[in-house]
Amino acid sequence: MQTTNFNDSTVKLTGNQINVGDKAPSVIAIGTDLSNISIGGAKDKIQLIITVPSLDTDTCAAETRRFNVDVNNLDICETTVVSMDLPFAADRFCTTEGIENLTVASDYINKEVSRAYGILMDNNKLKGLSARAIFVVDRSGKVVYKEIVSEVTDEPNYEAALEAIKEAR
Repeated sequence: MQTTNFNDSTVKLTGNQINVGDKAPSVIAIGTDLSNISIGGAKDKIQLIITVPSLDTDTCAAETRRFNVDVNNLDICETTVVSMDLPFAADRFCTTEGIENLTVASDYINKEVSRAYGILMDNNKLKGLSARAIFVVDRSGKVVYKEIVSEVTDEPNYEAALEAIKEAR
């Protein structure tokens, strides 16, 4: 069983544990315009899948802003940030923060992304939210990089994720 931590307390993660070398499950999240957003599987571009608990926290907002800048010149990459926020709140966040270089999606209905990627927090006060995680998926649909951030309140290893994208070219 995978875990993460929240304020020095262990949080169990449920769902299908996905590792480097596995096929990335193809699932649907909800876009800020209520459209279906396809995540995972084989695509024409490398995928950077970022999961966060809520855009309405300092760390999640900082991470999304940072990736929005970092992926600006990576036309080989399709970047999606998935949270449990309602699509309307996510849209407001994107408008307020100038998020234009990536897609923001919600997993609030069935938690399909979180379950398929094994990052649904199952205990503690964050139960039902997604853990902070990053998956890089190559064009064939294979996971080539995975990071589940060990402390939910910490930011991920940006450089390692960006390097994985470059190597997947």
